[in-house]
Amino acid sequence: MKKFRKAASVVLAAIMTASMVAGCGSSASQGGGSGETAGSAASEAAGTSGDATFKIGVIGPLTGGAAAYGTCVANSAQLAVDEINAAGGVNGYKLELKSEDDELDAQKSVNAYNTLKDWGMQMLLGSVTSACSLAVSEETKADNMFQLTPSGSAKECVQYDNVFRVCFSDPAQGTASAQYIGEHKLASKVGIIYDSSDVYSSGIATNFVAEAANQGFEVVSQEAFTADNNTDFSVQLQKAKDGGAELVFLPIYYKEASLILQQADKMGYKPTFFGCDGLDGILGVENFDASLAEGAMLLTPFAADATDDLTVNFVTKYKDLYGETPNQFGADAYDGVYAIKAALEKGALTPEAGVSGICESLKKTMTEISVDGLTSEGMTWDATGEPNKSPKAVVIKDGAYVSAE
Repeated sequence: MKKFRKAASVVLAAIMTASMVAGCGSSASQGGGSGETAGSAASEAAGTSGDATFKIGVIGPLTGGAAAYGTCVANSAQLAVDEINAAGGVNGYKLELKSEDDELDAQKSVNAYNTLKDWGMQMLLGSVTSACSLAVSEETKADNMFQLTPSGSAKECVQYDNVFRVCFSDPAQGTASAQYIGEHKLASKVGIIYDSSDVYSSGIATNFVAEAANQGFEVVSQEAFTADNNTDFSVQLQKAKDGGAELVFLPIYYKEASLILQQADKMGYKPTFFGCDGLDGILGVENFDASLAEGAMLLTPFAADATDDLTVNFVTKYKDLYGETPNQFGADAYDGVYAIKAALEKGALTPEAGVSGICESLKKTMTEISVDGLTSEGMTWDATGEPNKSPKAVVIKDGAYVSAE
C-alpha cells in the first residue's frame, strides 16, 4: 500500500439474518472515536427511525476451494452487524446484511452483485478475492456504489475512487515479507513458488524479489505454476532444494500450499515455509496432516491468539457461534463493517440518501475516520482507498497460529 509502514511488524449452510434491535448509537470509529472497542458503545437515543435499514451486501466464495475465506468473511460481517444493531444501530437505523456466493469465479461474482442489487444493496463489502473484486468494481463504479473489499489485495482493486480496502495491497505484502525475513535473519537463501496466473500471487512475488535485494538474502529460485498446473510441485521444490534455499516463500493460497508441504515432506526437504494472508486456512484443509505445517510462518495483520480484549471477545463469540477459530479474512471483514459504521456516522447519513448519495459521502468520510480494530489500532484510509496499518507475523505451533513475536 502506498503508505505502508515499514514493519515486521475466510459457510455455514445458512447465514444468520441481521438482528432487529431498537436503539441508536453514534460512535465515530469501531467502538467509538474515544478508544472504545467494537460493540461497546452504549445507545444514547431511544428507538430506531421507521422501517428503513442500511443494506450491506457481501460477496465471496461460500463454497468451493476457497470457502474458508468467504465463509469467515460472511460470518464475521454478520457478527459485527449483530453487535452494532444490539448497541443501537447507526444514526438511528439498523444494518441489514445479505451474503452471496461467487465460488471464486469473477463472472459469478458479478452475477452475485446483480442479485444483491435487486435485493436493495446500498453498500458492498466484497468481493473477497482480488480477481472477483476487480470484476465487481467495474459494476460499482458504473452504479456509483460504495465498495469496501475486506481482502481484495491486488493493486488495481482500488483503482476507482468509490473502492476502498481493509487488507494490505499485494505490493505491500511482498515488500513487508522480504523485510521481515531480512530483518529477522530467517534465511540467507530463499526460494519462491508462486502462481503466475493469479494477480494476487504474482503481484506479491514481484515486490518480494525487488525488496529482497535490500535485505541481505539471495533468491536462489523463482518458480511459477498456473491454475491449469497446480497439483505437482516436484520441479519447483527440487530447484529450491538444489539452490540451497533454507526458506521457501509461498505467496499463494492454502490449498496449493498444503500440496507443496506434503510433497516437500515426501522428498525429505524441510525448509521454513513463509507465506502471506493466503496461507491462512491451511490448518483446515481436509485430509491434510497439520503437523506438516509446524513452523510455517505467515505475515498477517491478525493473530487469533492475541490477548487484547477486542480479539478475545471476537474469537470467543465466533467460536461459540460457528465452532471454529476465525481467520484473518474474517477479521478484515469485521473491521470493514465497523469502518462502514464509522463513515456513515461521520457523514450523518440515513438510508434515504440512496446508493449514490451514500457513496459520495463515504468517499470523503472514509478518509476522516480512525478505527481501532482487530487488524490494527488507529486504522486510517487515504483517498486512494489504501489503509494505513501495521502487519504481524504468526507461526504455526502445536497446530495453531500464534504470534511470532
